[in-house]
Amino acid sequence: MKFPYRVLLQLTASLVLLGCATSPPSQVSNLCEIFREKPSWYEDAVDMEKQWGTPVQVAMAFVKQESSFRHDALPPKDYLLGFIPFGRVSSAYGYAQAQDPAWEDFQKATHHGGSRTDFADSMMFIGWYTRETNKQLGLSMWDTYNQYLAYHEGRGGFARKTYSQNPSLKRIARRVEKQAKDYGWQLKQCRQELENNRSWFF
Repeated sequence: MKFPYRVLLQLTASLVLLGCATSPPSQVSNLCEIFREKPSWYEDAVDMEKQWGTPVQVAMAFVKQESSFRHDALPPKDYLLGFIPFGRVSSAYGYAQAQDPAWEDFQKATHHGGSRTDFADSMMFIGWYTRETNKQLGLSMWDTYNQYLAYHEGRGGFARKTYSQNPSLKRIARRVEKQAKDYGWQLKQCRQELENNRSWFF
């Protein structure tokens, strides 16, 4: 029995689209190139910014640091006695590396199901989390450095200043801050182009 050419073509197209949807961008340090390669991500980022007020560049810098834009990213493995595999160091998962309790809080607060492996859902999680941090701790949505520390340590940990004894984490937070600034500058150069493209892409 011959396999219908049309079915084969549809399967091939589906696989190509699936690969585009889940594979990381080829140039993760350039926001314009990320959005040119994945136009739907720009739409997702703009939707997040409109709903929660978190700047696109801040949320995207978080995703780059947390998962390098890998949809199925997992935290490092944990080891018992230093060499026996013993699960993962945390329940963090997906683009935003959201842990189980935080993701459940997000779902309850927003009545949104979603998946941590979905880019749009992960962006909405970051927007919601940073907005809650803004409301509870008074941190500006543009304060990437402190917002990232609160994201990493949890709001309670941030309030207790658990990060103060962790110079490595503070260096990472500065790196995320710089990445957000770079992304912000890049976005200014191409935002009109991206906005123009939205009219025909959608």
